[in-house]
Amino acid sequence: MPPKPSVNDPVLGPLTDDLLTPDVRVYQRLDGHRFSSDDVATAFVAWSTCPEPSRVLDLGCGLGSVLLLLAWKMPEASLVGIEVQDVSFALLERNVARNGLSSRVSIRHGDLRDPEASSNLGTGFDLVTGTPPYFPPGAAIDADDAQRAHARIEYRGGVEAYVAAAAPRLAPHGTFVLCGDARASSRVDVAANHHGLCVRARCDVFPRAGAQALFAIWTLGFEARALEVSSMTLRDGAGMPTEDADRLRMFSGFPSLAAKSG
Repeated sequence: MPPKPSVNDPVLGPLTDDLLTPDVRVYQRLDGHRFSSDDVATAFVAWSTCPEPSRVLDLGCGLGSVLLLLAWKMPEASLVGIEVQDVSFALLERNVARNGLSSRVSIRHGDLRDPEASSNLGTGFDLVTGTPPYFPPGAAIDADDAQRAHARIEYRGGVEAYVAAAAPRLAPHGTFVLCGDARASSRVDVAANHHGLCVRARCDVFPRAGAQALFAIWTLGFEARALEVSSMTLRDGAGMPTEDADRLRMFSGFPSLAAKSG
């Protein structure tokens, strides 16, 4: 069943009011970019890898799904987010404020590729996250909506831009968690090497058993380690949610589907 609008904003248009966790609600445009499994999986990997950071940075944070999930899971952390797209930033501002997180979640309206905007974010972050667009211009059908188009197409850079922005902001012991097109591993490797980072882990995420990986989540840091490769499959061959999907659901604070069915 398609979502129904809860608010008709004169500037942003119809908005839905959605649960990100049982305690965190977000406004999303009915016909715009909306949070999905890649955001939840990225936050899950970030939290699993670095569960108690003091300082967190989310690059290109959109309407705030990864940023707010991490703020909810990490109540002692201070967080910073940067987003350049005007519509997404307007939603981000509302979503941070409405959840009472402005005291420890700071957001910037700017381009992560801009040296001045990036340097103003600070340094020494224990955890940095990023979910760049998946497709280079011309590699996929563009969306009619500008917000969705910029979330999908690399008009302002892809994994390379995010690695370049993350490396100077990361503490020496820090962790960078990056989500992108599953076919981008070689691009991530080259970018990481160029900026002195090492790829420590890759998690391939499959939308359904037997399908190709839809996206991957890489974990990077300055210290070299043996690469760990893992995977998640979100639905089985019959289209039913898997244990991996249930794990993401419980990470977000919702009851296990197995418990509900029992």
